[in-house]
Amino acid sequence: MLIPSLALQIQTLPDNPGVYQYYDKEGKILYVGKAKNLKKRVASYFNKVHDTAKTNVLVKKIVSIKHIVVPTETDALLLENNLIKTLQPRYNVLLRDDKTYPWLCIKKEPFSRIFSTRKMIKDGSEYFGPYTSFKTVYTILDLIKELYPLRTCNFDLSPSNIQNDKFKVCLEYHIGNCKGACEGYETLENYQKQVDAIREILKGNFKESMKDFKKIMLDLAQNLKFEEAQKIKEKIEILENYQSRSTIINPKITNIDVFSIVSDEAAAFVNFLQIAHGSIIRSHTMEIKKKLDETDEELLTLAIIELRERFQLLSKEIVVPFEVDLGEKIKVTVPQLGDKKQILELSIRNAKFYRIEQLKQLQIVDPDRHTNRIMAQMQKDLRLPVEPRHIECFDNSNIQGTNPVSACVVFKDGKASKKDYRHFNIKTVEGPDDFASMTEVVYRRYKRLLDENQPLPQLIIIDGGKGQLSSALKSIDDLGLRGKITIIGIAKRLEELFYPDDSIPLYLDKKSETLKVIQQLRNEAHRFGITHHRDKRSKASLVSSMDNIPGIGEKTMTTLIQHFKSVKRLKLATEKEISEVVGLSKAKKITDFYKN
Repeated sequence: MLIPSLALQIQTLPDNPGVYQYYDKEGKILYVGKAKNLKKRVASYFNKVHDTAKTNVLVKKIVSIKHIVVPTETDALLLENNLIKTLQPRYNVLLRDDKTYPWLCIKKEPFSRIFSTRKMIKDGSEYFGPYTSFKTVYTILDLIKELYPLRTCNFDLSPSNIQNDKFKVCLEYHIGNCKGACEGYETLENYQKQVDAIREILKGNFKESMKDFKKIMLDLAQNLKFEEAQKIKEKIEILENYQSRSTIINPKITNIDVFSIVSDEAAAFVNFLQIAHGSIIRSHTMEIKKKLDETDEELLTLAIIELRERFQLLSKEIVVPFEVDLGEKIKVTVPQLGDKKQILELSIRNAKFYRIEQLKQLQIVDPDRHTNRIMAQMQKDLRLPVEPRHIECFDNSNIQGTNPVSACVVFKDGKASKKDYRHFNIKTVEGPDDFASMTEVVYRRYKRLLDENQPLPQLIIIDGGKGQLSSALKSIDDLGLRGKITIIGIAKRLEELFYPDDSIPLYLDKKSETLKVIQQLRNEAHRFGITHHRDKRSKASLVSSMDNIPGIGEKTMTTLIQHFKSVKRLKLATEKEISEVVGLSKAKKITDFYKN
């Protein structure tokens, strides 16, 4: 039996790729694992008895779960590898150094060599990766070799050695794979241009180099070397489809801390990532409850100071989404692009997922607090004088002008109150006039609430643009409710929110909870209205059929339709089959009518 806190953590995990970490009651790390779907993978540990005793013991010890969300499965694989080495969990197989992933190195030397390696040497050389497959590394190296004839020897090609004719060209030169820099047949400037182009390829910038790729492929095709052209094409496709830049970023980025913040009306969530040698070695997200109307800048500054002290962080540089003042000794970087921007976006994504997870838990554990938070957020987003505890939404339905109806749905404290839903059959409007219909139903709805001393809503939502809103506003003015109730219209195409006497619509964030509540209201009103409209059309069709059969009343016809399910089946039924339902006399009238 799962402890409630653990069950809640599993229930609110995201369905994204990532890495999960299990901790025991003392807060010690037990296990690190990767997953294509975090929620499914973690849940699988707890919904069955495992084949090995060791795994069952592990599951019994788990008290809390932490996770880091990453963009792809490849990122999860690389991050898992790094965290296992750093944290050394008890139940993980410890990874040795010879199990590390390969890198591509641009050696810092005259006429730079480019080769694969598992070890990084701090001599100023550039390293790219890591890569999860040597196949990809070899593909890149082969492609570079075909595009750019670089040297593969390990000679010291210093200017003095070249001038003194210390080396002689080898077979690679004679077969065209090298231009003979060792004997001065190629200038350093021209060689470095090729290295610069390769550097861009390794960074994932194929824009310029792809022109060279395609040119080689076309040249081979024009020379009727189709097999070789196909090989180049396959290599291009592999490089295009493979995500060579991973979450484990450039190894030159070392000893920095990344902080990001996501906030709402009630709380802020600050994510922290610690980076060493281009790898994530620690991730943590903290929640800060708001007391006053604190800004994100104030909260992030406080969180950075707290986290640096808690984890004893000594880095000289931090990466943040906006400027913060931490004194002169710490370099504050607000990246606009590149590797640091990429890792900042990952931190923001983790903060968002943590917020969503906490809100799901709050909704389960403390629904009242969850409701209060949403109401406060809606009040702020929609610029309302009070919280919209009672909301009503109107929608018209008619098809080619027939059977016009309108629906009113009611939400109280952010949830549907179905007992308060109302249907309206249009009485005073002839033909398909949605504007006049809206004026009628809004007047009838609130005239009745006023007459019966029923509570009025704080917010009215009209499904439609400016025209529908203006029509509803006429009735609000006639009833003297202008200023007592906020009324807005929502246009379907761009989700624009219109206010009375304001020509400029309000646009909410597509992911905001306020817009989701409004969309839920609008969709519910549409569903409720369409259902009533279909019922009315069906009944009209039935009444039309009943009116044409002499001696057969509405009650009899309803009984028959309930039994035979449709008028068509009733027409095909025999007199005996019908008589078993309504008697012989009525059955004869019905069969005679349909025969004639």
